[in-house]
Amino acid sequence: MAIFDEELLHLKGVVLKMGAMVENAIKDSIRSLVERDSELAGRVIEKDHQINHLDVQIDEESIRLIALRQPKASDLRFITTAMKVTTDLERMGDLAVNVAERALELNKEGVLKPYIDIPRMSQIAQSMTRDALDAFVRGDKKLAMDVIMRDDEVDDLKHQVLNELLFLMVQDPTTASRGMKISFVAQYLERFADHATNIAEMVVYLVEGKIIRHMEPPAENV
Repeated sequence: MAIFDEELLHLKGVVLKMGAMVENAIKDSIRSLVERDSELAGRVIEKDHQINHLDVQIDEESIRLIALRQPKASDLRFITTAMKVTTDLERMGDLAVNVAERALELNKEGVLKPYIDIPRMSQIAQSMTRDALDAFVRGDKKLAMDVIMRDDEVDDLKHQVLNELLFLMVQDPTTASRGMKISFVAQYLERFADHATNIAEMVVYLVEGKIIRHMEPPAENV
């Protein structure tokens, strides 16, 4: 295997490592909320610097490869896409920290309502992230498009959560503080899924050289 191919393979590996850490961060942050585990929430916050470190490492390695190897065509697209992917992953790590911070606050108060849709949102967002990164490594446009389509599920669940919380807060204004914090968690998860969608859209660019961000999906044939 040529040295450049080995370097690209290593870059893929580091991106996947960062993605696994981000996926674990959002999983643990939601678990800290549902199980009222403030120690776990604290660990999510403490580990965020590791995700940030990998973000910098990948950017530095990508810039080095562009400068030293002067890649062309698909190799250049892969490296520039890797840099964009890690930007989204870093922001996803920040959202996991936001969830953990809300968990620390909510764990000090009484339970407002059982967490049902929040964990479902998290599970979908995690699977979207895992599949988006798998699509990135394999150059799998079909899987990437599947990830993009799943984003609507998270959006629908978020609206359901917000509607339920609004009803509770109207019925009992003393629940407003807790209701708002839970609504923030739902919005963080929606953004998390949006970043997974961004990664999937970049996979389409990687495979086809076509930017599909901000484009309306094609109408299905009837």
